[in-house]
Amino acid sequence: MSYFERHRRLRGSTGIRSMVRETTLAIQDLIYPLFVVEGTGVKEEIPSMPGVYHFSLDLLPQEIEEVQALGIPAVILFGVPEHKDHHGSEAYAHNGIVQEATKVVKNMAPDLVVIADTCLCQYTDHGHCGVVEKGKIVNDPSLELLVKTAVSQAQAGADIIAPSNMLDGFVYAIREGLDEAGYEDIPIMSYAVKYASSFYGPFRDAAHSTPQFGDRRTYQMDPANRREALREAQADVEQGADILMVKPAMAYMDIIREVKDNFPYPVAAYNVSGEYSMVKAAAEKGWIDEQKIVLELLTGLKRAGADMILTYHAKDVARWLGGKANE
Repeated sequence: MSYFERHRRLRGSTGIRSMVRETTLAIQDLIYPLFVVEGTGVKEEIPSMPGVYHFSLDLLPQEIEEVQALGIPAVILFGVPEHKDHHGSEAYAHNGIVQEATKVVKNMAPDLVVIADTCLCQYTDHGHCGVVEKGKIVNDPSLELLVKTAVSQAQAGADIIAPSNMLDGFVYAIREGLDEAGYEDIPIMSYAVKYASSFYGPFRDAAHSTPQFGDRRTYQMDPANRREALREAQADVEQGADILMVKPAMAYMDIIREVKDNFPYPVAAYNVSGEYSMVKAAAEKGWIDEQKIVLELLTGLKRAGADMILTYHAKDVARWLGGKANE
């Protein structure tokens, strides 16, 4: 008989499958997003994101204690202020909500990596990621405010600055601003490739950041474009980015791989709110096995090239992996 390969030899048992597994998802890969609000005694579930909450500063330590116990190495903080204005001044206020939350986390858990989301959309009354003049988002004046925000976050103790606005030159401006302020050792996790995606809906509910006019397509990327993603990533590398993020994740695994193959930098993938909520909704209906689906999805992101994954599933994944989840 003619020879043919017997690939099933290496699938014959759990032990063998484990030995030849090419991609491994670990707790150390996870970054957990947190939404922090002003006030006291607040722990409110976000309706469109089951299991995800708004926390006030006084209750934030309870969540951080759980994150630490699960071994999750990093959190990214999103602030939801009470007061908003045309220039998003609460984003760069010394006592802004992200700045105060950073202090709380670092005082309680100095070894936990705190990543500060650096943007203006949650803080502006118009919901856009920059300064608006005559109905247009103007680029360079917006950079000045983003620099002030990044520096204030570093002063509060943030370990990583994560600018998410997708304006031209934002990494250069923030790098220069951090260096001039004496924070040359603070890395930048750039939202290098951020698409104008329909998967962000629940996040905008959580962050109260829906644009009050128009949309963000003049600064976020067209979902149809691949080569543009490489140009954006290249620009951010040249301007001083230390980590390159692709957002969203599920529909953009090809882009994650492209970025990974073309740049010798760590790659982050943001498993965004809409992706999370779809899984949660299907699981609540009993249509899918949530644990198996989530682990398969995040393993797929690792296989695509992600070195780290921002995900609202982080706590559940840490529990499953800590319990040596079944195949």
